[in-house]
Amino acid sequence: MDTIILDGSPLTIGQVESVARRGAPVRLSDDAARRMAETRAGVEKILGDGRAYYGINTGFGSLARTRIDTDKLRDLQQNLIRSHAAGVGEDLPSDIVRAMMLLLAASLARGVSGARPVVAETLAAMLNAGVTPCVPSVGSVGASGDLAPLAHLSLALLGEGEALVGGRRCPAAEALKSAGLTPLQLEAKEGLSLINGTHLMAAEGALLLADTGRLLDGAFSACAMSIDAMKGTDCHLDPRVHEVRRQPGQIEAAARLQDLLAGSEILPSHATDDPRVQDAYSLRCAAPVLGAAMDATDYVKLAIERELGAVTDNPLVFSSGDTLDVISAGNFHGIPLAIPLDVLSIALSHIAGIAERRVYLMLAARDPEAGLNPYLASHPGLQSGLMIAQYTAAACCNEMIGLATPASVANIPTSAGIEDYNSFGPRAAAKARRSLELARSVVAIELLCAAQAIEHHRPLRSGTGVERAHEVVRGIVPPLEHDRPPSPDIRAIAQKIAEGAFSPGA
Repeated sequence: MDTIILDGSPLTIGQVESVARRGAPVRLSDDAARRMAETRAGVEKILGDGRAYYGINTGFGSLARTRIDTDKLRDLQQNLIRSHAAGVGEDLPSDIVRAMMLLLAASLARGVSGARPVVAETLAAMLNAGVTPCVPSVGSVGASGDLAPLAHLSLALLGEGEALVGGRRCPAAEALKSAGLTPLQLEAKEGLSLINGTHLMAAEGALLLADTGRLLDGAFSACAMSIDAMKGTDCHLDPRVHEVRRQPGQIEAAARLQDLLAGSEILPSHATDDPRVQDAYSLRCAAPVLGAAMDATDYVKLAIERELGAVTDNPLVFSSGDTLDVISAGNFHGIPLAIPLDVLSIALSHIAGIAERRVYLMLAARDPEAGLNPYLASHPGLQSGLMIAQYTAAACCNEMIGLATPASVANIPTSAGIEDYNSFGPRAAAKARRSLELARSVVAIELLCAAQAIEHHRPLRSGTGVERAHEVVRGIVPPLEHDRPPSPDIRAIAQKIAEGAFSPGA
């Protein structure tokens, strides 16, 4: 794998996933190290000028008016990390923590946080050695940075807390030693630079987008397969229909469905003498619904991609020649990510919701023209077939309804009211992550049902793209000839979606 060079330029979603999930190596560029060192020299120069600088020689949050003596500045930073490591709940998945580490190192490498190069270099070295801090999942309100999660991450840099190495949980000091790394002693400003940022939200967002793209690939394959499984028409995919609507996602969605169905023998088999005038919404309106989800996802992607090139620390340190400006502001506020992450949960609910309706159509078998048995059972009544798979899809969709309620619209102040408007972006991200897991299961259920249904029309073949998706399903799940537990089948197909097996060219 190519080495990811931290040179100050924006990261890509692909680079984040490559490091977080596939262990791509990371290195700080020489130019980035030089910029960091220059800014750091400026920070050290101002320490004796007698002025107050937030978080450098003052307390934090509502304690900002408390000045700290110069000989206590190291203690100030160490204490910050320890006191802010207040997270609870199950640990974040390792890929999210690794993505956080990468985004944090990349932000520091942009040279306006005032940290020494060794801080970013240590983060890179930990990533390369597979040392992953153990980070509780709950604790950030997503405004003054992702304070608690980043504090737990940073504890490991100090040789405190716990970490995973080689799949084993152990004290962080032991993990660092096994990797040949030395714990950091933080200098002035560095603790604050480590925890003041949106790196959890942005990390989750980047990985969610990578996964959502693969989910959409599965959803399109399932939808196209269901159209032929129900002996639906493709007339609603006519490009002229969508051009006059002028919605870009809808235009693309219709084209994708047409492409998957291209070459279908099932479509022309019922083109004449079919008494049906038009299909149910879940077939006929698939392009508008999936297209809207795609447009929403593009909005989320734009916000995340911007953040992958951002610095979200406070205060920021700008050096120009002999001039050093230390500016307190609010780049750490998570609302530019929280709103898009809430939108992502809404988009996911529609991807899953319309898929569940197509599952219902296939299993109900109320349309005699579709030629399907109730619940796709070989002997309905004696066998229940895939009846309860639709129940499961409905349960997933019901949970997603709750998850689609925005986290970002409610505010709870913190830090004695100084931090009086918070984003709760990390909760939006966590809800979107759960929604994606549920949506993946719903789409897997549609693929399971559609693959079974389409075999009722053999020897006729569907479109080339649909048949390729059918082969993926049949490569892991045999046809349903007798009742069996559907759960392992759903899980296996969901895993294939996650792996990108339904992506074009996979």
